[in-house]
Amino acid sequence: MESANELKWRKQALKPIDTTRRSSSSKSEEENKNSQKTGEEEPLSPSSRLFHEPNFNVYVIAIMGCKTRIYPDVFKANLGHTLLRHPRFSSLQVMDERNKGGMKWVRTQVDLEKHVIVPKLDPNIDSPEKFLEDYIYNLSKTSIDESQPLWDLHLLNLRTSESEAVGVFRIHHSLGDGTSLMSLLLACTRQMNDPLALPTVPIKKQEKKNDHTWFWRITSMFWSSFQVFWNTVVDVFMFSATALFLKDTQNPLKGPPGVEFTPRRIVYRTVSLDDIKLVKNAMNTTINDVALGITQAGLSRYINRIYGGNNKAEGAIEIDNLPKKIRLRSTLLINIRPSAGIQALADIMEKDGGAKWGNWIGYVLLPFTIARRDDPLDYVRDAKATIDRKKRSLEAIFTFSIAELALKLFGVKTASALSHRILSHTTMCFSNLVGPLEEIGFYGHPMAFLAPSSYGQPHALMINFQSYIDKMTIVVSADEGTIPNPHQLCDDIVESLRLIKHAVVTKGLA
Repeated sequence: MESANELKWRKQALKPIDTTRRSSSSKSEEENKNSQKTGEEEPLSPSSRLFHEPNFNVYVIAIMGCKTRIYPDVFKANLGHTLLRHPRFSSLQVMDERNKGGMKWVRTQVDLEKHVIVPKLDPNIDSPEKFLEDYIYNLSKTSIDESQPLWDLHLLNLRTSESEAVGVFRIHHSLGDGTSLMSLLLACTRQMNDPLALPTVPIKKQEKKNDHTWFWRITSMFWSSFQVFWNTVVDVFMFSATALFLKDTQNPLKGPPGVEFTPRRIVYRTVSLDDIKLVKNAMNTTINDVALGITQAGLSRYINRIYGGNNKAEGAIEIDNLPKKIRLRSTLLINIRPSAGIQALADIMEKDGGAKWGNWIGYVLLPFTIARRDDPLDYVRDAKATIDRKKRSLEAIFTFSIAELALKLFGVKTASALSHRILSHTTMCFSNLVGPLEEIGFYGHPMAFLAPSSYGQPHALMINFQSYIDKMTIVVSADEGTIPNPHQLCDDIVESLRLIKHAVVTKGLA
């Protein structure tokens, strides 16, 4: 049976969007201004251009679990007046003859039959979860034909343990960074209890100003400025050293050369966001600190097991077989352009709003603590110290400037080689995305979970955290040649959260 919201979406009279390409000579001056505003004939940003290099052909994957059966005709009808109204999703990326080596966006007519894929499925599949994993695994072996806009949507009416159906968005990274793309998808959704309301996401609270004396405030400002300066100098030096010679310690999670061309096994686990908040409040940290802390603990457990460490019955690591002083870093790709909010992105699709969009990517090298800790809470303390230090650095801005300078002076091939070298000298990617606070529906289909990831990056491992209402989904994208059991890695991260929460409770901190 269809819900009232689904019927409402199905009954709406939707006007198709005109995405037909027109000759620039037939446009008025005002139309030319509008075309520049919406991205028609606009050159690709240098960062977007990098994602077309063979060794940097990255796709973003967004897995969306639905609580009801998916109706493909509803999706197709509504895509025309939402997602397709964003110029990036209705434009081709073509070589610019006037700009040698450059590319530009050209608006085109979108054939949704080529973009919305609805496979015929056997209703009696033995293991739906395994089928979904294999489907995405096989999807990661392929790319999207460049003769059409570089995105597609796979709708699978497949009942799993967490959902009645699953949608899989695949979007080429040249269309935008992961955070912006997820925000754009959320801008296509509405709250289930209010079909006209956009989702709401948590916002960072402003720190309260203290009442210290003017001398204390000036001293504090000077010290903070010095910390930012010093940390930035150190981070830029480490970035340069990594580009030249500094590699992570060889470890079981580090992929071999060419790993960017291998398919990925994407698995996920859902845990209670309240458990993470309990640890956060007890230790006076952030959710991001806890996410990084349990990831460090989980990776330590996983690597220690590979080196022969045993586990006690209660799950604590018994024997420490970890090599000493493992250098294991995650590369964070940060969009230094301020990200448009969900409302601004909705305005782009509804009113041709002028929100900023595009890849302006800087690099942040985040060191992970891989070690055995007698106190599980030390993993969270280490994570907080690392993140607090990175907040007091302009690393992303300077590394973006270095990459831009390399591109302007030496061209896209050299800039791509530099970016690839940075990533291949580190071990993994890590991110934590904030999701809606209330239940949302995608064109009237209520969402059960969200699980973003990617493939095509020169890392054998990527770990993403995605919150949604009162849940947190942990997503692992792994090269099976390097990490043959990504399910075990997921389980180790989940078990680490349990141990850290148990330590908080037993110490009376909660």
